Amino acid sequence: MVGMNVRYNFCAGPAMLPDAVREALRADLLDWRGLGRGVAEVSHRSGAYHDLMEETVANLRMLLGVGADRTVLLLQGGASGQFAMLPYNFLRAGARADYLVRGYWGERAARQAARVGAIRVAQEPEAWAADAAGAAYAHVTTNETIAGTRLPEGFPTPAAPLCADMSSDILAGPRDFGRYALAYAGAQKNLGVAGLAVVVAEHEFLSRARRNLPAAFCYLEHVHANGLYHTPNAIAVDALLHMTRWLLAEGPRNVWERNARKAERLYAALDASAFWRPLAPKAERSLTNVTFRLPTAALEEQFLAEAEARGLVALRGHRALGGIRASLYNAMPEAGVEALVAFMRDFERYRG
Repeated sequence: MVGMNVRYNFCAGPAMLPDAVREALRADLLDWRGLGRGVAEVSHRSGAYHDLMEETVANLRMLLGVGADRTVLLLQGGASGQFAMLPYNFLRAGARADYLVRGYWGERAARQAARVGAIRVAQEPEAWAADAAGAAYAHVTTNETIAGTRLPEGFPTPAAPLCADMSSDILAGPRDFGRYALAYAGAQKNLGVAGLAVVVAEHEFLSRARRNLPAAFCYLEHVHANGLYHTPNAIAVDALLHMTRWLLAEGPRNVWERNARKAERLYAALDASAFWRPLAPKAERSLTNVTFRLPTAALEEQFLAEAEARGLVALRGHRALGGIRASLYNAMPEAGVEALVAFMRDFERYRG
């Protein structure tokens, strides 16, 4: 049984942080790099902040496996900001963008793009990829946090530049970033805390971006300003730095293999009994967001209350779908999944 002093946070975002990252952030808020001020109090024009950003971007390049042909930007607004920024920059009058929509967040991204220009929406990867010739770009959401589904890495590559929202599975498993003209992710799931988006884009694709936009929403303005067009969210960047250090110390492949084991362990428990009803089709099951239902809504409420009492928190599913959702991002240890599975076994024994 999990003691009250050990709590596993299964929230879909903002997600739990590794203990080492939390401790580092606490220290940095009080006295950052011996300056006598916290990281939130130091000018982004200072040499100390420049060093922070340089190391963060360098670590991201190593973890993502991207070279000098790509720009890495740290922007405010999270992934929702990128839903609008991407079409504002690349969806000109008379052009169109193609969106693969297989869940809530893909639909949200497409809805924002439709406010800017013409889009075409598809539900199946094959049709979407085949029709994308001539599009300004083609957009996918690699993992749907609400439904608990993922787009397998081998999905067809369109002729148009491929762009992706990777918010809930970036660096949670191997990925060929060479396929993507632009990828973005909100930081609050696998990369740190809310208020920051990581954007990785090919130089050639970025060169096509519009230049007559308000500067805050123009990718090229941020590139030319070295990511410092306006005052950055220093706390979020610092959290990202510590997350990249932690991932490099853990070893990316070790983290990916651990994530796969976590998901396999939980899905095995769900598949072992008809008491549990996994929501995602087996071929599309997410490795980071596991969604399921119990026989009745009343049992689900009881499950959530008893889980909370045992230190297993934030398991309630999204309001759009209901049920239970366990998010297994990079910071979730295998012990957390084992504690959840043990609780599920006890709950079914006494309530099933």
